[in-house]
Amino acid sequence: MIVDLPDTTTGELSKRLVRMRSEVGAMALSRVLTLLVVVEDVDAEAAIEVANEASRQHPCRIVVIVEGPGRGRARLDGQIRVGGDAGASEVVVCRLMGPLVKHAASVVTPLLLPDSPIVVWWPRVAPRDPAADPIGAMAQRRITDAVHVASSPRTALKRLGDAYAPGDTDLAWGRITRWRGLLAAALDQAPFESVESAVVVGAPDSPSADLLAGWLHARLRCPVHVERSKASSGVIGVRLTRPSGVLDLHRPVEGNVATLTAPGQPQRTIALAHRSDAECLAEELRRLDPDEIYEQALTKGVPGLSPARSVK
Repeated sequence: MIVDLPDTTTGELSKRLVRMRSEVGAMALSRVLTLLVVVEDVDAEAAIEVANEASRQHPCRIVVIVEGPGRGRARLDGQIRVGGDAGASEVVVCRLMGPLVKHAASVVTPLLLPDSPIVVWWPRVAPRDPAADPIGAMAQRRITDAVHVASSPRTALKRLGDAYAPGDTDLAWGRITRWRGLLAAALDQAPFESVESAVVVGAPDSPSADLLAGWLHARLRCPVHVERSKASSGVIGVRLTRPSGVLDLHRPVEGNVATLTAPGQPQRTIALAHRSDAECLAEELRRLDPDEIYEQALTKGVPGLSPARSVK
């Protein structure tokens, strides 16, 4: 069910939401958090779809803040989605125009669930300092996407690292969760040797490759290089050099199965599918405390990397 409330107020939105809850009767009452989504109008529907999918694992109230033109009179156009149009949540869309664009935090405050955590997600363009942003300051967790922060992955991660505050995280971190798990598991097996150097191969526009390299550099304390491959998407390979030889984890550009090669061991195939934004968002909603490992990778690991080099 979708109900439009043009030129309305947050008070009217709250009243209508309570009324619709009683009418529909099937909305989850055990919502665990409020998810604020800050997005421009052109990207709103795609962001709502991703948030709805993530909410199936974490029932929540989704408040979408659509920033319209800052000119003209102050106006709030509201929309409420419940039932099948809202996943396992309830969705409130607030389209702000005029002076209200600069006061989004005040507008959405009455719509927050009482006594529950607040998470804010910027699907596209994020503020330079998410924790200092008026909406970001309200939240326990702030989720960005480095792909849209800057044109260069290293520049994007540097900007996020300079402004890092406990509670910040990025979807690029969620995209390499399985890579980190497989590499950690491989190094936990014999031979138990230190890693002398590492190479991460990824796409030219993939901040996940740099973030994975930063994690390796921070944890292994060895030289780590990033190679940019034009014929790739995301991370496609990691090579770890040890005294006994090279451990190689490689995933084809278009494939969802990776091969793990290590000296003295048979080659193994491992499922390693590309993760959707909904999967990454759902993962970040699982924890509301600061992610210290992400902080180390972003603020200590990435700055210690040498400049990336291009390969075919």
